[in-house]
Amino acid sequence: MYTEGGNEKWLEQKEKLKKKYADLINDDLKFEEIIKDEFMEKLQTKLTKTKEDLDKIPGVI
Repeated sequence: MYTEGGNEKWLEQKEKLKKKYADLINDDLKFEEIIKDEFMEKLQTKLTKTKEDLDKIPGVI
């Protein structure tokens, strides 16, 4: 689901990646967030749902 908890999980994953690969910086890892936001916006438009509605659908990021 696309929730704050999911965002926290991504933040934890980013930190792990930065520790494992010292060359990575925050800007390198923003791509995923942008894609997720664009994906959610497309779903909202296509399904005529709000972000809150999408949060309630199982399997949605």
